[in-house]
Amino acid sequence: MSSGLGLRTWGSDSKTTNKKKKQKVIVISGPTGAGKSKLALELAKRINGEIISADSVQVYQGLDIGSAKPSLSDRKDVPHHLLDLRPPFEEYSVGQFFEDARQVTEEIIDNGRVPIVAGGTGLYIYGKPDVPKASPEIASQVQLELSEFQKNEDWEAAVQLVVKAGDSKAEELALNDWYRLRRSLEIIRASGSPPSAFRVPYESYKQQYQSKLSDDSLDDTVSGDVLGEKLSQDLDYDFMCFFLSSQRLDLYRMIDCRCEDMLSGSDGILAEASRLLDMGLLPNSHSASRAIGYRQVTLDVL
Repeated sequence: MSSGLGLRTWGSDSKTTNKKKKQKVIVISGPTGAGKSKLALELAKRINGEIISADSVQVYQGLDIGSAKPSLSDRKDVPHHLLDLRPPFEEYSVGQFFEDARQVTEEIIDNGRVPIVAGGTGLYIYGKPDVPKASPEIASQVQLELSEFQKNEDWEAAVQLVVKAGDSKAEELALNDWYRLRRSLEIIRASGSPPSAFRVPYESYKQQYQSKLSDDSLDDTVSGDVLGEKLSQDLDYDFMCFFLSSQRLDLYRMIDCRCEDMLSGSDGILAEASRLLDMGLLPNSHSASRAIGYRQVTLDVL
């Protein structure tokens, strides 16, 4: 994967000039079971690095087994960041990740070490859509619009309200995903368009450069290397991005083994999910309880 394509949003800052020497940031991504965490750990030991987690589940406290959170011994060997940031009852947005990731990146570089971003959450790695942030007034208005529906547990009526407002994809949201439903309505009220109208930065820039080449009567395809070079000129960091993969059957075997390990023993994911339920974290009530693995265990098993 070409450098300069990852973490587009938090890698850009208009205050930084291109004359400043860019510091290197390594990004390791790929599907579950590809070996991202292991590679990041070994690489960090060799190049004096620190690991920034790009996993939307590992940010939550208490979700350790199901998210394959790095062990305490691994964290002792190599500093890890953006783990256990929120209790499972709170939400953590993509926008918050970009703010936190940029701050941590600067701190690691200031300490003379190399940031290594590792994880498989797509929006964290490839950039969040350039969605407008709702003003406090709009957020309050939307909260008022949906509060009565949520109080009465009338999910379907709330969904239809958002559909009529302009987001037909609201019907595809998971049951009782009030956070995303509220966010959808905020985006509509702030911009007049649904969330689906906003694309991730990489796709936007790709179309931009394809259009430019087409206007210049050149070949209308953009190679990954050319596009990566053009986009990297605007980034504050010198990204080295690696996407790990393997044969599909091999990945399936690794995932099967990981699932068996998570389910085995008296302190596996079943016990962990049970503790979360005892704490009052209801199925589908928050992003943490909708995470893959926890959602299936709490709804279908416990």
